[in-house]
Amino acid sequence: QVQLVESGGGLVQAGGSLRLSCAASGSIFSIRSMAWGRQAPGKQRDLVALITSGGSTNYADSVKGRFTISRDNAKNTVYLQMNSLKPEDTAVYYCNIVMGSFNYWGQGTQVTVSS
Repeated sequence: QVQLVESGGGLVQAGGSLRLSCAASGSIFSIRSMAWGRQAPGKQRDLVALITSGGSTNYADSVKGRFTISRDNAKNTVYLQMNSLKPEDTAVYYCNIVMGSFNYWGQGTQVTVSS
């Protein structure tokens, strides 16, 4: 089994910053990619940032220049540094890892940005 535990969410004012962390544990092997997705109430879950095993990154247009994804391979941990937060960034943020053909999601952490 694989467990993903997210932390770092909370309430912040617009323009503020938060750093999310996600630690993977259990039967971990050859993580191909790690990512963060988010889901606002009444909307679908969207991928906002992804980092490959080689360190390449991709971002949704809505967060480019504001969010930075990084990973610590030795700790099987992925981070999301979120700066210049906007009220529209309010959502539950989910960690994701892909190992082989398996796709895992965490339980999510709430991020609320007040105006």
